[in-house]
Amino acid sequence: MLMIFDELSGAPIWVPAVLLVILSLALGFLARFILLRFIRYWQNRDRKLFKSLEKHLRGSMFLFIPLLLINVGVNYINIQPNSLDFITSTLNIFIILSFCSILIRLVNVAQDMLFIRYDINLSNNLRARKIRTQIMYVKKVAIVLLVSFCLTLILLSFPGFRKFGTTILAGAGVAGIIIGFALQKSLVNLFAGIQIAFTQPIKIDDAVVVENEWGWVEEINLTYVVVRIWDLRRLVLPITYFTENPFQNWTRNNAQILGSVFLYLDYSMPLDPLRKHFEKVLSETKLWDQQTQVLQVTETTDKTMTIRLLMTAQNSPIAWDLRCHVREKMIEFIQQNYPQSLPHVRATLTDSVCDRPKGQ
Repeated sequence: MLMIFDELSGAPIWVPAVLLVILSLALGFLARFILLRFIRYWQNRDRKLFKSLEKHLRGSMFLFIPLLLINVGVNYINIQPNSLDFITSTLNIFIILSFCSILIRLVNVAQDMLFIRYDINLSNNLRARKIRTQIMYVKKVAIVLLVSFCLTLILLSFPGFRKFGTTILAGAGVAGIIIGFALQKSLVNLFAGIQIAFTQPIKIDDAVVVENEWGWVEEINLTYVVVRIWDLRRLVLPITYFTENPFQNWTRNNAQILGSVFLYLDYSMPLDPLRKHFEKVLSETKLWDQQTQVLQVTETTDKTMTIRLLMTAQNSPIAWDLRCHVREKMIEFIQQNYPQSLPHVRATLTDSVCDRPKGQ
C-alpha cells in the first residue's frame, strides 16, 4: 500500500485519499471474511459461538479495521499539517468508538454463551435463574463502565482537556457532591440493583405477587424491574420496591408449588368416593408431578363443610392449570353422582304453622 502511495505522490491530493479509503474498506471486508471463516471452521460441530459472533460483530469489525488502516495510511498522503491533525483526531475518536462497540458486542457474545449453558427452560431451573440474574445485571454495569471509559479516552485525546485535567479533577470532587445530591434517587436504585443481583430476593422468571398482581419477573434493569402479569400486561416497578416493601415470591428456593382447591358441600356428601375420584383425576393428568395429594375437611359451618384439596406441580403456571382442571372434574363428579350434596338451605315447617287457619 505504501509503494502505491509513493507512485501517486504527483497525483491530485484526492486521488490517494480515495484510493486509501477504497483499499482500507476492501482489506476490512477481507479480514472480516477470513476471521468468520476461521471461526466457522473452528466451530464446525457446534456453531453456537460462531452464530453469536457473526450476529454481534458484523458491523463493528467492518468499521474498526478500515479505520485503523486509514489512520496509518493518512500519514503517507501529502496533506497540510492543520488538516492532518484534524483528520487524525477525528479518526482516533471513531477508532475509540468502534473499539468500544466491539467490546460491548463481545460482552453480548459472552452473555449468549452463558445463557446457553444456563438454560431456564428446564423444569428444575433454580440455579440457572440465579446465575442469569447476576449475568444480566453485571452485563449492564459492564456496559456503563465501558462507555464511561470510552468517553474518557475521547476527552483525553484533546490537548486542552489534558492540559487542564488537574484543574478539572480538583473541581470534580465538589461537582460529584452536587451531582450526588441531584441524582440521589437514581444512585439508591443503582445500589439496590447491585444488592438484588447478589442477594437475589427475586430472580429472572420468578413467580411473584406484587401490588395485588400475580406474574413473572421478566426484566431486572439498573433502576427498575418489569413484571409480566398473567394476562400479559407489564408492571414496571422501581428496583427499590423489592428492597423496601413486602412481596410474595412463589419460587424463591424451588420452582415446585403447592396448589389448593376448596369445595363447599353439604354434610350428606360421603368423603370416601370423593377422595378416590380426586386420586383418579390426578393420576390421569400430566399436570400433576406425583408428589403431593391431600383431601381434608378443614372447616365446618351450620350449613356446609369445607373440603380442601392439595396437589403439587412443577411451577406456578402448571399449578394454576392443575387447580382449574381438578376443580372442574370434582364439580362434574358431584353433579353427576351426588347432586343432593351440593350446598342448599334446609327449612323445617312446624305443625303449628301448617295447622294455622287461613288469614291468620
